[in-house]
Amino acid sequence: MIRSRALAAATVAGIVTAVTLLGATNAGAADPKVAPGGNFDLSVWQLQEPVGSPGSPTTVSSSRLQGANGYQDAYFYTDTRDGAMTFWAPEKGVTTPNSRYARSELREMKRDGGAADWSLGGSHRLSATLRVVSVTSNVCVGQIHLGSGGSSTKPLMELYYRAGGDIVVGTENSPAGGQTLHTVGHVSVGKTWSYTIAVSGGDTVDLTVDGSTTHYPIPSSFFPYKQYFKAGSYNQSSSDSTTKGARVAFYGLNVTHG
Repeated sequence: MIRSRALAAATVAGIVTAVTLLGATNAGAADPKVAPGGNFDLSVWQLQEPVGSPGSPTTVSSSRLQGANGYQDAYFYTDTRDGAMTFWAPEKGVTTPNSRYARSELREMKRDGGAADWSLGGSHRLSATLRVVSVTSNVCVGQIHLGSGGSSTKPLMELYYRAGGDIVVGTENSPAGGQTLHTVGHVSVGKTWSYTIAVSGGDTVDLTVDGSTTHYPIPSSFFPYKQYFKAGSYNQSSSDSTTKGARVAFYGLNVTHG
């Protein structure tokens, strides 16, 4: 099985303490007739959706996401054509207090149900295979986000896909805010691509997009903070439209810590 092969390879590398492999590495390997939890290991993820009460979006626990009959709705579902785990975030939706953009997005958790909150030291890696089905202007498809250690609610890094096909990484200048943008690739809308976001040595983020790797130093102001991964469709535009937005399909998502 795919998961068994991935675990074996990671163990040989000697870097893994916890592995989550979500789905297969190609569109043809997933079952289109089951909920995302039937194709993907969602035991260490929590879902946030663009619905709920103002300032308090609905969250769905990992226990509800798991299994072939697990949670799915209009914002998070299995594509019945290819089995992709699909996220829909319209331009109009409920947002968190610190953002004006709606999201349908997974937040990394621990297997005991607590929030993931890991130190920069060691090895931490988020890898994905995906395609952006549609986007109005810009969507974030992967993040390293700040956890405990201070008052900032900023990300350390966000990976964006632009409507014109550019893939852009935003590296935060400090916990107080401000991003520096770097274009790292180009893929047409609807085409499948891959990324890996990795922290190495506690002071560098290594980003690989379709086999091409770039490196970004982590400012020392982030060192007191712990981190966690996020992935999905975090739409970066807002309006009164519930039909415009960002739809993102994932075929694989793999997290390792070591």
